[in-house]
Amino acid sequence: MKRNFFAASALAMVTTFGAVSFAQAQQTPSVDPSFSAYTLVQECAQKGDNAASGQCIGAVRGIVRGYQYGVLFLGQRSQLNPNETQAVSLCLTNTPVATLVDEFLADAKQVDEDALKRTPAEVAVLGSVHSHHACM
Repeated sequence: MKRNFFAASALAMVTTFGAVSFAQAQQTPSVDPSFSAYTLVQECAQKGDNAASGQCIGAVRGIVRGYQYGVLFLGQRSQLNPNETQAVSLCLTNTPVATLVDEFLADAKQVDEDALKRTPAEVAVLGSVHSHHACM
């Protein structure tokens, strides 16, 4: 019983943190401009530049892997119901990082440039990946 309470609390904290982070990204201009969604889009859009492409792929891979390790850690440290774990998990079996980058760029084209400048790259990338690869 105590463990299930912890699991629910942990999931609520992760969900709340994500919602608060997203809300703050939309409201506060205090985003690090060197790693905003706008900056990452500019870097990822340079398909012909090997250095920029490598930086982009490395950033996207790092964001996604960090998130996946966080979900794994949460799942191992608490007993989440399968539907709770599935709600926060990503289904990326055999999905190349280049596909994630292309989807991110396509999604970013639909967002106002000023909003991209105020949004952390992590929030934008994970939002894009979740919209295309959620395990629901």
